[in-house]
Amino acid sequence: MDALLPVLKSHPGPSVLVFSLLFRVVHRLLQRLPVPKVVKQNDLYSWKWRNLSVSMVHSLLTGSWALTCALVWPETLSNIHSYHTPLSYLLVCVSTGYFVQDAGDIILTGHARASWEFLIHHALVIWCFLYTLYTQLYVAGAVIALFVEVNSVTLHLRLMLKLAGAQSSSTYYINKFANLFTYVTFRLSTQFYLTWYIVHNYSWLDHGGYFLSSMIVMNIMILIYFYRLLRADFWSQSSVRQNGTLNNNSRKFLSD
Repeated sequence: MDALLPVLKSHPGPSVLVFSLLFRVVHRLLQRLPVPKVVKQNDLYSWKWRNLSVSMVHSLLTGSWALTCALVWPETLSNIHSYHTPLSYLLVCVSTGYFVQDAGDIILTGHARASWEFLIHHALVIWCFLYTLYTQLYVAGAVIALFVEVNSVTLHLRLMLKLAGAQSSSTYYINKFANLFTYVTFRLSTQFYLTWYIVHNYSWLDHGGYFLSSMIVMNIMILIYFYRLLRADFWSQSSVRQNGTLNNNSRKFLSD
């Protein structure tokens, strides 16, 4: 790791592209796994399933990695501006590569218009993460931001179950409460902690205005998605069809 870190820091852009290609390899490998029949019969479902499968791998990997960094090196939580370790820097490289790959997958497969909110989110994340990689500042902040990937695991599972027509299953029922818990614990709390840190230390932070405006945009987005989640899973059953599947015209991000 000590030998790899200088290479990553000297060439963060190419390093991100390498990890992006590795996630594309993962995308190809996951296509060999069996998928539910209802998914296989629908082109839109098939694309969503493949996209979500790669996202699940990223979330499982980076969510647990980020939590481990914080547990092993507690200074990650308090010195967001300048603290980082070789593993935390590598984590941000890996995750940035995934977001580049996913944005490319959405655009190149012709789903950009339907997933424009997702692309806005990715653009903000990629820009912020690249800043941390090139300046070596806010790496700890990026690691904390990746706590949200713990919630992404349950979010991805939720949508995959919906694609498979399993909304009435016990797995979906259990997951929707786990999803609610992780959304509040790892997504809302993480975003608001980072926002508080930037506001509290705004006077001396590098490019604090940019990061604060980015956090505000993301905060608005996650609150809107939280409302949609509550409305879909707890306040209404209107999104559940009698055949247990999603509407063919449902869009990737808005229907999540």
